[in-house]
Amino acid sequence: MNFGLIGASGYIAKRHVQAIKHVNGDLLMLADPHDNVGYIDGFFPNASYYREIERFDRNLDRLYQEGNAIDYVSICTPNYLHDSHIRLALRNNSNVICEKPLVLKTEHLMLLKNLEDAYGKKINTILQLRHHDKIINLKKRISNSTQRHQVKIKYITPRGNWYDYSWKGTKDKSGGILFNIGIHFFDMLIWVFGSSTNFNVTNRDKKSFGNIQLEKADVAFELSIDYNDLPYKDWTPFRSITIDGEELDFSVGFTELHNTSYEHIITNKGYGIDDIFQATDLIEKMTRNE
Repeated sequence: MNFGLIGASGYIAKRHVQAIKHVNGDLLMLADPHDNVGYIDGFFPNASYYREIERFDRNLDRLYQEGNAIDYVSICTPNYLHDSHIRLALRNNSNVICEKPLVLKTEHLMLLKNLEDAYGKKINTILQLRHHDKIINLKKRISNSTQRHQVKIKYITPRGNWYDYSWKGTKDKSGGILFNIGIHFFDMLIWVFGSSTNFNVTNRDKKSFGNIQLEKADVAFELSIDYNDLPYKDWTPFRSITIDGEELDFSVGFTELHNTSYEHIITNKGYGIDDIFQATDLIEKMTRNE
């Protein structure tokens, strides 16, 4: 099974490359305007590298015309480029594996859904928390529960001055804190506790906090990239999730979940547009309060 990769120098790209290796795939080509991609030698030293996305596009098309279309194009680029790069992959007859958030607007999700149908290809996204054993067991427990649950989430992942000058610090490009660091938490909450019925949120420069009412839970959340919000002085992320006062620890086994995601995707069991729609819709509405 042949793969291409766009955004090879990004932070999360290595996990995708490891996952491709894990499922015995072959990474034939990669693209990134930054050439800090030397780690690839430890996995796929023969992969072709393109600094320009146009050349990557041309060679995808060449393989397609020759009857050897790339099976999957993995996308690890900045959030605001996902939509464009998904379209590039589809028109070259490739399925897609895209990091979250898939896109930043539900309107764009629907447009991509139409293209997915038109090309007969699948757009997959990485929702790794749905593959975590602790979350799977929690979902089973909640599905059999008739009570209303109280959930608290606090996630503080400090960022330095560079953040404000990168695409991540630009709301139009990243979607802001709620999309950039919150999408996987909100998707997990909706998957476990049901659809959102109401919310209130306060968005500030470096943090977002508020409450969400789900079908089976009341959720209080705080997301922050401000070092001053950490409960200690170390420059390390703080993550806390409690359900009815009980701490849920799912830190172990987290880094292997891209492998599990790829296992599901190549067997046509991956998560796609319909799965990410509710979380995207919720965050899109919450960001309008800014």
